[in-house]
Amino acid sequence: MLDTFKAISLSHKMAPLQVRELIALNEDEAKRLMIRLRDFFGLTDLLVISTCNRTEVYYAFDQDLNSDIARLLLIEKGLTDTANYLPYFQFFEANDQAVRHLFEVCVGLHSQVVGDMQIPNQVKQSYQWSADLEMAGPFLHRLMHTIFFTNKRVAQETPFRDGAASVSYAAVELIDELVGEHQNPNVLVIGLGEIGTDVCKNLESRKLTNITLCNRTQTKAEALAEQYGFRVADFDNLTDEIRRADVIISSVMRDDPLITPELLQNVNVLTFKYFIDLSVPRSVDTSVEQIPGVLVYNIDHIRNRADEALNQRLAAIPQVEAIVTQAVAEFGDWSKEMVVSPTINKLKNALEQIRRDEIARHLKHLTPDESEKVDKITRGIMQKIIKLPVLQLKAACKRGEAETLIDVLNDLFDLEKHSVEESKHTY
Repeated sequence: MLDTFKAISLSHKMAPLQVRELIALNEDEAKRLMIRLRDFFGLTDLLVISTCNRTEVYYAFDQDLNSDIARLLLIEKGLTDTANYLPYFQFFEANDQAVRHLFEVCVGLHSQVVGDMQIPNQVKQSYQWSADLEMAGPFLHRLMHTIFFTNKRVAQETPFRDGAASVSYAAVELIDELVGEHQNPNVLVIGLGEIGTDVCKNLESRKLTNITLCNRTQTKAEALAEQYGFRVADFDNLTDEIRRADVIISSVMRDDPLITPELLQNVNVLTFKYFIDLSVPRSVDTSVEQIPGVLVYNIDHIRNRADEALNQRLAAIPQVEAIVTQAVAEFGDWSKEMVVSPTINKLKNALEQIRRDEIARHLKHLTPDESEKVDKITRGIMQKIIKLPVLQLKAACKRGEAETLIDVLNDLFDLEKHSVEESKHTY
């Protein structure tokens, strides 16, 4: 497995949104691609990650198939002019590069919003797809669990995940502060451009369910509502929708304010009503706040919260990179030991066969108690004999000299005739 792990990546770093949208995969498409890759190339340890910001394929194979996989992905998406899209991809041909990249993606170092808390769950979902299709072998299982443990360390030992580092996320986080973290307020989202759409994604991830979407283009609202399970309101009924909402998030593009005291003159505020204005120019008239019970938070207030969190996350990057470097090195040591594990199993099988053959010759002369004692003694002897070769093999791995020692052991014990599959015991 060593030096066979590779990856292709199409992300926001090299591809614009319109290209990423064309190549993004849903669950069915991702699984169909994985089956194609298995059938065409016989790939193992296959992982496909697809989010709004990236589509990536990780795989284990002796040959470099990066270009072929990228072309197959494009063709699966109906993009037959593959040469026009290949420049948007990054290719990772070296094992260490692919492993490191996956670690950094999973902890959020390469996210559009640094430290994005959604990416670990998205990667876990992709890993589940691999497991469902039986395309996750020992290497990928160990790699993913090492990454999840590393991600937990990042969350616990650094401020890399603290605060809301995007405007839309900060707006949604503010809701918890305003109405209480365990409440489920009525939230009205007005305007579904880029920011409004991102707000919807963050609302869904916070498991808020009383969400209503209101947009001049009804079809856009209906599409998002269907995607996230939200309610759609008619833009002509805006006043009524504001009346029933506890929190109103507005991100509409217009020259003059949409929400004015006149619009709200028939709205009775019994407790509090919160307006979060993410528009530039403002879509909520500042004089609205003169209405008793109405509080307005504008884009500058939200952006300050996001900038503060982002600066804190950026400052934590060296800590995160140090944790990742340590984890990658430890995983690298384990990967190297995988090279010698077949030899260890063969050696153990060879010694075990010798032990059994010798015991079998004398069993007829022994009582059951004597046979049990002999079996126990000889097992202990075998374990002590094999201990030093195993330690030497593992040490040779770290020095990069394992192949020489493997050849010596193969010659001494004629290990080639012992297959790993014959082993009934685990070292």
